[in-house]
Amino acid sequence: MEYFIHTLKNGIRLVHMPANNEVAYCGLLLNTGSRDELEQEHGIAHFIEHVIFKGTTHRKAYHILCRLDDVGGEINAYTTKEETAFYAGFLAQHYDRAIELLSDIIFHSTFPVNELEKEREVIADEINSYKDNPSDQIFDDFEELIYPVHPIGRNILGTPDTLQTFDQKAIRDFMSRTYDTDQMVICSVGKIQFPRLIKMIEKYFGEVEQKVRKTERSPIISYIPNQVTRQLNTFQAHCVIGNIAYPAMEPRRMNLILLNNLLGGQGLNSRLNMSLREKHGYAYNVESTYTPYIDTGVLTIYFGTDPEKLDKSISLVHKELNLLRTQKLGTLQLRRAKNQILGQIAMSTDNKENLLFTLGKSIMLFNRFDSMETIAQKIEEITADQLIETANEVLASDKLSMLIFK
Repeated sequence: MEYFIHTLKNGIRLVHMPANNEVAYCGLLLNTGSRDELEQEHGIAHFIEHVIFKGTTHRKAYHILCRLDDVGGEINAYTTKEETAFYAGFLAQHYDRAIELLSDIIFHSTFPVNELEKEREVIADEINSYKDNPSDQIFDDFEELIYPVHPIGRNILGTPDTLQTFDQKAIRDFMSRTYDTDQMVICSVGKIQFPRLIKMIEKYFGEVEQKVRKTERSPIISYIPNQVTRQLNTFQAHCVIGNIAYPAMEPRRMNLILLNNLLGGQGLNSRLNMSLREKHGYAYNVESTYTPYIDTGVLTIYFGTDPEKLDKSISLVHKELNLLRTQKLGTLQLRRAKNQILGQIAMSTDNKENLLFTLGKSIMLFNRFDSMETIAQKIEEITADQLIETANEVLASDKLSMLIFK
């Protein structure tokens, strides 16, 4: 997959991948998320993601929403613990309209006081909706369990109390400290010539004042395994078992991606799904997830089950983990696992919106984007012995934490 990179004089990077589709995607990824908040700012990164659409020096909220909607496009945003993204999907003929709008909201938002008040209520409802969904809340609470005194362990949404403190000054203070141009990547996937795209980006982003990040993220402290059970009187028992894992920069990260997919990834033939759901009928939903961060990572196994089957389900999970730690994959098993993850990666990049985020994040972290051929080569080099080693390092029983809601 061919792609092009251009760096503006203020440090903002542009990456573009040509695609012969009528629908195009463009966005700005920022290497800033909830872990960059001070304690009293808990939730402000996500709050900004909401209120940045509520008015600029050029537009009111209604005009922002209509700018792309009027031509059949859409604009959206998301916040994670380490990144914030503002992005748009639109017909390729409207590239200029989309890029100008993204620039306007990111650099010219006014954060009207009345809009801040309204959005507090919206996010308060979002927080309450999580409390009504223990299968969502348990993941946030698990990361708080394994990172108990670190900002990466806090949930992204904040609390009702911190929401009330977010005024214009708090917003501008956070953005001034974290919205640095050397941490911004504009990513594009669509039908447009790269020189023409560069001209648009230079026009709307080129005059932005350069800002180089001076602050550093808090280092991760030592991890201590922990087990907690909370009585929530839920109909189902919900359980997460997991451990800290490889960070994004770790070369062995691909080993863990393959191992996680084999254990409880997307495929219905994952080991956990075959055991807990297909063979025993204990769980409707069982999955494992690997989330790498810049300096750490998290691997989680989640399932929901009848409270009476909780202990048996936990035993089955540990049985599968023990097999991964002690029984080396055969040649055919390893080949199937590699073929499966390669197919899933290829299918995910076929979705141009997914490709946009993968492209942008790869440039943001590594300043490169690996082709399918390069990824396939890395996966091909993984051996059964390496998977055993990874399983014993990440999935050792004495290193696992567990959180239960019931």
